[in-house]
Amino acid sequence: MEVSIADIHGDLKAGKYTIVELTQFYLDRIDSLDKSGPALNSVLTVNPDALEIAKELDGEMENGKWRGPLHGIPVLLKDNIDTGDKMPTTAGARLMANSIAAEDSPLAAQLREAGAVILGKANLSEWANFHSSQSSSGWSGLGGQTKNPYLLTHNPCGSSAGSGAAVAANLCVVAIGTETNGSIICPSNNNGIVGIKPTVGLISRTGIVPISAYQDTGGPMARSVRDAATVLGFLTATDDRDPRTLEPGRQAFDDYTPYLKAGSLEGKRIGYYSKPLEEDSTALGDVMDEAIQWFKNQGAEVVTIPEILPEGTGDASFMVLLYEFKDGLNRYLAGLGGQAPAKDLAEIIALTLADSVEMEYHDHALLQMAQEKGGLDEPEYQDALAQIMRAARQDGIDRVMDENTLDAIIAPSGSPAWVTSLENGDTFGVFSSSPAAIAGYPSITVPMGQLEGLPVGLSIFGRAWSEAVLIELAYAFEQGTKHRFSPEFRAE
Repeated sequence: MEVSIADIHGDLKAGKYTIVELTQFYLDRIDSLDKSGPALNSVLTVNPDALEIAKELDGEMENGKWRGPLHGIPVLLKDNIDTGDKMPTTAGARLMANSIAAEDSPLAAQLREAGAVILGKANLSEWANFHSSQSSSGWSGLGGQTKNPYLLTHNPCGSSAGSGAAVAANLCVVAIGTETNGSIICPSNNNGIVGIKPTVGLISRTGIVPISAYQDTGGPMARSVRDAATVLGFLTATDDRDPRTLEPGRQAFDDYTPYLKAGSLEGKRIGYYSKPLEEDSTALGDVMDEAIQWFKNQGAEVVTIPEILPEGTGDASFMVLLYEFKDGLNRYLAGLGGQAPAKDLAEIIALTLADSVEMEYHDHALLQMAQEKGGLDEPEYQDALAQIMRAARQDGIDRVMDENTLDAIIAPSGSPAWVTSLENGDTFGVFSSSPAAIAGYPSITVPMGQLEGLPVGLSIFGRAWSEAVLIELAYAFEQGTKHRFSPEFRAE
């Protein structure tokens, strides 16, 4: 259940099994746990070429070619990431079921070049959960509801629900998710894994079905900080089609593993973002207190930070998302050319509202709200974008870190998984993803403990391009506490 990239490479080099046999193991596991048995419903599409890819990579090994740390490693992609193969890219929408991209997204291409075996596409909250006023995370019209492998009646969170559940249940070695606000951090929290939401611009967003040009990013999800950091280094190439990857001051590495240091934290100053727990009445605060004490025991100084974002920042961010979703989705559909299943958001709305399966539980009101917005030259959009950039960055995370001379900020990633209800939607409880998400700054979540058998995570976030610092802290906490535990697919 807890096999790592290093474990697999040791076995491959020792001849214990081939990449084809490894890939078949995961395909069989998907069949027995995802399609039957507990029926996690975390995988939308299995790659029909997976075994052929594995065979080619075995041939390279036999001929002395080794592509590096991802050679032969089975990976799942969230199904809003384009692959130029036989698999559709659907964002979970029924109308997108046969939408085939003409080419790989840069993210997928970089994984292939590194030698990864793309096993398939993971289920997700439809349109990355930007579709309905009261949605259930992990539900899509195309794939149905993803289950949490720790307790099948409970929610995996989203929108990278399938990626999180599949990694936790070892249906793949690592997975790729995407985040606008919480969509890597929350499913990693609920599924007891590590998720890295990098600085926007570290990873190209070209070929990813968008919500927000300002906030969207892809990122790795894995069972360990080492595996997540290993994958991250292979995804950081610049892209002329994504200007955020070309920004001045961008700090990207092609290898983050040198920052996997488990030594003393003597002299580190850590901010504790306390607001998420202000109204929480569960024992999550006790788990957080234990984490804070661990940092103190390692020599770090912990400073309480009661607030980060100025009032109104969340509302302004939502306004930006409405405008950018319409603009970005229309651009994405136009890029599909004659293969697009709909010409624009207006047609998507018409097709969705006419589909009884899509409308059984959810109103898809956010699609309609976005359609009512104008273009990105509207003053309402421009003002909201300027507001959130200032509020979350210079008046938010940067201010707090400067005033308190902080190396990073910690907070509970979220509450434990809640009971899934298609009729009533999500009940998130605690969440802390907004400051880093709205700033476009990096965040990592790592297992912090458990409440009644359900995992909860610790988020570590900070300044733009500070992935290396955060990885070092996350690795030290992971290795010092060992909170990750395997799911048992409990029914109750």
